[in-house]
Amino acid sequence: MKRRNFVKSTAALASTSLLPASVWALAKDGKLRTAHIGVGNMGGEDLKAISSHAKVEVTALCDVDSNNLAAASKLHPKAKLFSDYRKMLDEIGTEIDAVIVSTPDHTHAPASMAAMNMGKPVYCQKPLTHYVSESRAMKKLAEEKGLITQMGIQVHSFYDYKLATLLIQSGIIGKVSTVRAWSPKNWGFDGPAPDGEDTVPESLDWNLWLGTSKERPFKEGIYHPGNWRKLMDYGCGTLGDMGVHIFDTPYNALALDVPKTIKNNCRNPTGFGYPENNMVTYEFPGTEYTTEDFKWVWYDGPCAPDNHDDLILPGNEPLHDQGAVFVGEKGRLYLPHFQKLPQLIVDGEYKDIDVEQFGLGGPVRDYESESKKHYHQFVDACLGKAECSAPFSYASRLTETILLGVIAGRFPNQTLHWDSVNAKFAEEEANQYLEGTYREF
Repeated sequence: MKRRNFVKSTAALASTSLLPASVWALAKDGKLRTAHIGVGNMGGEDLKAISSHAKVEVTALCDVDSNNLAAASKLHPKAKLFSDYRKMLDEIGTEIDAVIVSTPDHTHAPASMAAMNMGKPVYCQKPLTHYVSESRAMKKLAEEKGLITQMGIQVHSFYDYKLATLLIQSGIIGKVSTVRAWSPKNWGFDGPAPDGEDTVPESLDWNLWLGTSKERPFKEGIYHPGNWRKLMDYGCGTLGDMGVHIFDTPYNALALDVPKTIKNNCRNPTGFGYPENNMVTYEFPGTEYTTEDFKWVWYDGPCAPDNHDDLILPGNEPLHDQGAVFVGEKGRLYLPHFQKLPQLIVDGEYKDIDVEQFGLGGPVRDYESESKKHYHQFVDACLGKAECSAPFSYASRLTETILLGVIAGRFPNQTLHWDSVNAKFAEEEANQYLEGTYREF
């Protein structure tokens, strides 16, 4: 089933009410009743952070793995339990106010769209979607229904990233011509697809895990539990995982839109796993904070990044294992990932930065308290007391940018030209990867 047909089918679950989400929540004695789709691993962390807000009442838990569901249920014994998010929304849609989606990437859009069609605010983990077409559809639906939304990029709300954004926009290094960002993580797989089939564990509903993705035999340790991020049908590689976090601050600080061209220097595609090493070069339209010929270079995989003069630190100090460097007219800003202060480099030397002018206070180095801010911001927005800083209007553009680089990995060393207005590549052969075929399940 094509994406447009799936979106249409989820509309059958839609509520007749068009009240803004904040009105729904405030009408329930000031409590936000949440439903959580995916409660294992990162989903468990999301559940913990959302439920730590004093105004949250966890009402429903959903997971395709009964072990994950049992563990979450021990923490929230009053919550109703489900394995199929469609049944959950159908049966108790009127009993919940907001939905948290923490599944593998390929289920982000199907689950989120189903909830949004019912008028529910949605907090969805990053990357927002698996396909470009889904990102645009989610942005459009959120705007049409006036929904509160937030993508799960917790570091967006961290002290050091807020400071870096303010520094760049203050003009501390002038207009920026280049950003170089990197992660040596290897969420790629250069080997072949596995042969054979293993017995599906009793705890796992394999059909529901596959969801809208194509039918595939279960293999232990490959998909669940396993690193599905490495595989084309389910994840978005290192770029879709760490790239979203590390791109976020420069993308936000420079007020970027989607790119004009994309080129990925990587191995030839296998049709199963993402390349283990990628160097993706983007060219963007200029903004008030960049030069007209602004470019962005992303490196990932073992030994990333490649050597480059832009990445040489004072005293040949080693780079942090993940991070970004802004290259401007008056110097460079080095932003390690994460919870490390941005550092100003001028003429090959570190320079002091006056941070007091921005009124942020001192650096915060407690991950747990910092991480909760992004989640609590969503809850407070649903309660009419805040605004989300990473709504789908922003997250969809950032995700689209990321996914265009992922698609470019199918055309190694070829420059792809993106038409943002018409949402298509000039290279017709690349357009088939903008959306996928959805399986009925």
